[in-house]
Amino acid sequence: MKLGIVGLPNVGKSTLFNAITKAGAEMANYPFCTIDPNIGLVNVPDERVYKLAELFNSKKIIPATIEFYDIAGLVKGASKGEGLGNKFLENIRESDAIVEVLRCFEDENIVHVDGSVDPIRDIETINYELILSDLEMVERRLEKSRKALKGNKDLKEEVDLLEKIYEVLSEGKSIRILDLDEDEMKLMRSFNLLSVKPIIYVCNVSEDEVADAYENNEMVQKVKEFAKSEDAKVVVISAQIESEISALDSEEDKKEFLEAIGLEKSGIDDLITQSYDLLGLMSFLTTGEDETRAWTIKKNTPAVQAAGKIHTDIQRGFIRAEIVNYDDLIELKSMAAVREKGLMRLEGKEYLMQDGDVVHFRFNV
Repeated sequence: MKLGIVGLPNVGKSTLFNAITKAGAEMANYPFCTIDPNIGLVNVPDERVYKLAELFNSKKIIPATIEFYDIAGLVKGASKGEGLGNKFLENIRESDAIVEVLRCFEDENIVHVDGSVDPIRDIETINYELILSDLEMVERRLEKSRKALKGNKDLKEEVDLLEKIYEVLSEGKSIRILDLDEDEMKLMRSFNLLSVKPIIYVCNVSEDEVADAYENNEMVQKVKEFAKSEDAKVVVISAQIESEISALDSEEDKKEFLEAIGLEKSGIDDLITQSYDLLGLMSFLTTGEDETRAWTIKKNTPAVQAAGKIHTDIQRGFIRAEIVNYDDLIELKSMAAVREKGLMRLEGKEYLMQDGDVVHFRFNV
């Protein structure tokens, strides 16, 4: 899954990206420093993987991962080619969700492209460009589908949906506010529009505000209120602090640093976890002496499809899934003890996987 990190120039995108991935993306205090998107693969924080690996003395540990794209800063007029224009929009189009970084602190030494700090204005600037791009695309497709409808009545569902979308976009609103049924969502995905993509607003605050910014920073409060209208998520981060944390060598050093500034966990861990949830993802686990691994699947995935994540042969020859509850396994400390207690379940193809299921698939090909 790919998440595109976007924002106006100089709001802290690349600083945040560096902290997330330690990839060393170029940073500078001028617009369009980031031209081609930098890509970073990051681990999803999940202590279950490490605890299982310790229990089974696994030789390898493979956590779940998400890809982050650091996309160039956007300016007004991008949908008409201003700044990096269409290139910016295409990079977003390739992402599964949007992480929109908003500056929520004052600093006269850092240039803001619009001359003052206002996160709601920044949201509206970016959303407006996505909406304009979608509106242009929907207009073209709607015109084409209406003409084709005369000879193909099967297109009525598409025309009806496009008209519904066009009405929302014409009001300057993002498509993500629409309440669509499953069939409409499936058809919607084929349009590959921008303003329907799920979004997380990341409020980048100053170092001395980060501990209580979620409750006390006025700019953050405004973003939280706006996000309600779109059912979007909000995460508070100090990109500068996250940069300092990422430079520390050990987990113990990071824990001490966080405690010193009054935080239970890093903003990045929160962002990655929220991103995973935003995309409707979860992990099932496999473990043993060779490796312990978290496998990423969509929520409500049947066991037979989950088996295919490991190997298509396992899916093709699926017999059953042997399921153990993670907490039971940690408490009893061995598969043998779990079996003795009667806590291992045998599930068939249609079983819907649960987050944290520890699984062994039986198959025959």
